[in-house]
Amino acid sequence: MRIRYKKWARPELEASPFYIDNPEDWKGKWKTFFKNPEQPLQLELGCGKGTFISQLASENTDINYIAIDLVDAMLGLAKRNIESVYNEKNLEISNVVLTRFDIARILLIMDKKDEIERIYINFCNPWPRGKHRKKRLTHSIQLDKYKEFLVPQGEIYFKTDDDDLFESSLKYFEDSGFEIINKTYDLHSNPIFEKNIETEHEIMFTKQGIKIKALIAKKL
Repeated sequence: MRIRYKKWARPELEASPFYIDNPEDWKGKWKTFFKNPEQPLQLELGCGKGTFISQLASENTDINYIAIDLVDAMLGLAKRNIESVYNEKNLEISNVVLTRFDIARILLIMDKKDEIERIYINFCNPWPRGKHRKKRLTHSIQLDKYKEFLVPQGEIYFKTDDDDLFESSLKYFEDSGFEIINKTYDLHSNPIFEKNIETEHEIMFTKQGIKIKALIAKKL
């Protein structure tokens, strides 16, 4: 999703206690950032405007979350969304952190000592052109990187509106040694995914009559 430059985003992020601008310095020690470092740690790749992570983290305060995006404007909106949701629920923002980084280079900021238990990938760029497909966040190249810091039996939750990306991703997960433990071609009609939290893309595509595809994969 393209988004206009927002001049307020960078200053607000730099002033925020739950934004990290130097994620490379936290490699292998992300748990120590949080007020309750003993809690499980989960990761959202490409958090966008933060609609998903703000709801997920505020509903699960016994889990710590890292949300990554590459665009300051997106992260600025995510920050404001998190603040709004937590304020509404009268909660302290102590279990979520935002950071800016290129996910293709994620092994520069994560390793096995971080013990990530779950990764969320929601409506990532489908990169439909053949020569660009290796940029997909679910491509085998990326999945092999995630395996470096996912715990044994760690999970990846993936959602998309794109048929080709979904079918290709099923193959990517298989090739990378993941087990698909749940999948659906119509997320909103599948009771297995009844606790689904909608993203801004999901709401938009659903209104257009596009069925949402989703899967849960486990690291073997």
